[in-house]
Amino acid sequence: MTTLINVIAPLIYMVCFAVILGGAFALMTQNLRSSERIASPRRRHPEAPSPGEEVMMVDLSRERLEQLYQQASSAGQGA
Repeated sequence: MTTLINVIAPLIYMVCFAVILGGAFALMTQNLRSSERIASPRRRHPEAPSPGEEVMMVDLSRERLEQLYQQASSAGQGA
């Protein structure tokens, strides 16, 4: 009985090891293929600004919003 276990246990171990090794290799190759697809150049959006073209910007920093709020509240009190 022990000789049967001594033969089957390493065999089961090797099969499980091969399955895990195959899965890891498949995952690695799929990750490499997807990274090649991502690295390809993307088409330019039609509304994107051209290089060197000026773009309007909105400042939504906390300090700027607090200044605008204070200006609005002081303008409303003075009227």
